[in-house]
Amino acid sequence: MKTRTEYDSMGPIEVPKEAWWGAQTERSRQNFKIGGEKMPPELLRALVLVKKMAAVANQRTGKLAAEKALAIQHAADLLLKGENWDEFPLVVWQTGSGTQSNMNANEVIAHLASQKDLTVHPNDDVNMSQSSNDVFPTALHIAGTFAIERTLLPAIYEMVSVLKELEEKNQHVIKIGRTHLQDATPVTFAQEVSGWRSALEHNATMLANSLTELRQLAIGGTAVGTGLNASKAYERAFIEALNEETGIQFSGETNKFHALANRDAVVYVSGALKALAANCMKMANDIRWLASGPRSGLGEITLPANEPGSSIMPGKINPTQCEALAMVAVQVMGNDTAIGVAASQGNFELNVYLPLIAFDLLQSIRLLTDALHSFSDKCLKGLVVNEDRMADLLEQSLMLVTALNTHIGYDKGAEIAKKAFNEGTTLKDSALSLGYVTEEEYENWVRPEKMIGENVDDYL
Repeated sequence: MKTRTEYDSMGPIEVPKEAWWGAQTERSRQNFKIGGEKMPPELLRALVLVKKMAAVANQRTGKLAAEKALAIQHAADLLLKGENWDEFPLVVWQTGSGTQSNMNANEVIAHLASQKDLTVHPNDDVNMSQSSNDVFPTALHIAGTFAIERTLLPAIYEMVSVLKELEEKNQHVIKIGRTHLQDATPVTFAQEVSGWRSALEHNATMLANSLTELRQLAIGGTAVGTGLNASKAYERAFIEALNEETGIQFSGETNKFHALANRDAVVYVSGALKALAANCMKMANDIRWLASGPRSGLGEITLPANEPGSSIMPGKINPTQCEALAMVAVQVMGNDTAIGVAASQGNFELNVYLPLIAFDLLQSIRLLTDALHSFSDKCLKGLVVNEDRMADLLEQSLMLVTALNTHIGYDKGAEIAKKAFNEGTTLKDSALSLGYVTEEEYENWVRPEKMIGENVDDYL
């Protein structure tokens, strides 16, 4: 492999000849051959955007010459458009401040910005008014905000729309409800679906609320929170330029010592992601239970047959989209644990678990986004309701006896249900044989369509 010699404060080092990065990136590449997890593209885009906004802010405050500032901005735009992320070869498992990835961005941008008659320095120019310690958490917050607003929330809203359609189509379908995995009183299938839909709507609200914290940025705190080598004017110019560029209202965190050393905003967001994962797990499990069978399970719904389910059993179809969504939920819950532990490990003026936190947060957002799209398209849109099966199970349920409570009392109702179960008869036969009701009373009182809520007309 052909190389060129690059220099940093530690001296010379050989770098691949065609690479855009410099000495500090190469030292990290050689010193941290750990795993294969690279910095997420979402974070790299945010890092490059931070460099562009810093150049704008430094130019606006008169600190950086226009020629250099424009060259840096042009280089950043080339990266953002071309997405040459192979020029960012560093793994997650590096310095906990993300310094080496910050320098990777500085070196690549300096390389692209420098020309025959213009030398752009990675530290003095691209990193002007900045420290890795305020740049990396700023990039993390920007990346997380973008990912949630632009990808995850739309995926949630898409699924909510699909579920609403499923509700509208099944308002008339009455089925047996279940608690503790046992028969309970009736519900409509629309009511059951509304629970899934409402859960996702609550999750969307939680995520939107959590972004209030994530949109507060550490920029301007530089190394330890004091803002050394930066200025308040620079911070204001940076935020103003970023808001103009993105259309999102970011703000500077008022206490930079908190902004550098604590990652509670990310913990808050991750908690909202875990809440979404929990609801997704619940919905996926409900759906695969309802689809169990096709002949030996509940069989109340049928899921799309997307692929063969077995290498040995012909004709077997499995609830694979449910399984994929459930696995994503477990991964997100694990990521949340890692983020929480990592966030607790800030020491004095800095938290040095930043690459791990960034990787796990952005992976959770990406996985949930993809899984929700997949579940909507490959499962919910093709879900078929088996109305006859629902009606059969409803008719067989012993819990319809609950409708008699207000007429004959709980104890007599329990006696009717137990007798029917033990003798294998219907509730009606049991009730009539015990003499607790007449046939007319039974027919008037035990009516599933009157047991599904006060607003019964909304569902029938």
